[in-house]
Amino acid sequence: MSAFKTTGLRWLWLAALIFVADIGIKLVVMDNMGYGWANRIEVLPFFNLLYVHNYGAAFSFLGDQDGWQRWLFTGIAFVVCAMLMLWMKRLPSSDKWNNISYALIIGGAIGNVFDRIVHGFVVDYLDFFVGNYHWPAFNLADSAIVIGAAMVILDGFLNKKADATT
Repeated sequence: MSAFKTTGLRWLWLAALIFVADIGIKLVVMDNMGYGWANRIEVLPFFNLLYVHNYGAAFSFLGDQDGWQRWLFTGIAFVVCAMLMLWMKRLPSSDKWNNISYALIIGGAIGNVFDRIVHGFVVDYLDFFVGNYHWPAFNLADSAIVIGAAMVILDGFLNKKADATT
């Protein structure tokens, strides 16, 4: 139990928070919105809420396949989450930047895995656009994964720059 107090595993509460918030929002969307673009709710001149299914990965990658991708992406998510939790266990809890970035990725990945296992698809509901160009719809889990990954990349650049100056 002491590993949860002294290591990065202490930050798994953030992954749990992302997971619960993501699933909660998806349930509200599924229960209260009609499916598809015709049922979108216009919120801002560049943003809609909508309810769509994503059978693939990011930007519907492999979404047109016959179902095998569901288990491939689920397996990849489990492997990545296990790897990140191992890294968190090796980090001190005081390493906030890396632990937060890993927790964001884990929470988002588990949120989307839950959808894949329970529904067979990922629920997306955020639609940003400029003119007629729409960014592919996404969700809170996707946002957490992207922010966490950006933090990992930024940390890599900052650490290389710091190493070069020493």
